[in-house]
Amino acid sequence: MTLLAGKNAIVYGAAGRIGSAVAAAFAEEGATVFLAGRTLARLEEVAGRIRANGGAAETAEVDALDERAVDEHADAVAARGSLDVSFNLISHGDVQGTPLADMALADYERPVLTAVRTQFLTARAAARHMTKQGAGAILLFGGDGDPVREYPVGGLQVAFHALEAMRRQLAAELGPHGIRTVTLRTGGIPEVLPAAFPGRDAIEKSIVGKTMLGRAATLADVGAVAAFVASDRARTMTAATVNVSAGALVD
Repeated sequence: MTLLAGKNAIVYGAAGRIGSAVAAAFAEEGATVFLAGRTLARLEEVAGRIRANGGAAETAEVDALDERAVDEHADAVAARGSLDVSFNLISHGDVQGTPLADMALADYERPVLTAVRTQFLTARAAARHMTKQGAGAILLFGGDGDPVREYPVGGLQVAFHALEAMRRQLAAELGPHGIRTVTLRTGGIPEVLPAAFPGRDAIEKSIVGKTMLGRAATLADVGAVAAFVASDRARTMTAATVNVSAGALVD
């Protein structure tokens, strides 16, 4: 039996590299995947690939920073029977490569404000329905960690730390209602870097060099682990981070 048979899962930012990989993995494991994002054409491309592989996918233009849009979409999904999984993977608008001493305040604070706002909105929308069901999984991506020395990452790490604080509070408040909250951490996924990204080769070498297995996590790895964590096989996992870093991150 597939891991997510009969489940309804929302993936925000589903047109992105990580979001589309997670959505595909959820669909492969039997979930009906609701792809949410701001660009419908790109979402339809992802949905087309999922359907071509025998999966079930629906799309909706949703700005995950818009309170009303998030709530209405979650309500619509729940009206289909249930809202079982929520995974927010939208981009945070972070600026990387600029030293903090040279960075504009707006560029530094953008990923922090974006991450906190969108995760709060989507987690709250899901929790309202999952509480009634007595079950559900809210997944986060990133995790806190040590400062990055090799490359300036702006406010991104601050955003991840903020999300971890939120995840711990969500776990404490939602656990009694049967709702699990788990963060996936990777230590970096070279596949998501565009070929022309400044310093791409050096960044990839740094990511791989920190691993214990001599290879970095792939998008397929992240999707597979996310599907397991979202499933009832992981029903004892909450208030936790899942390390998908090939040993680059040591808890």
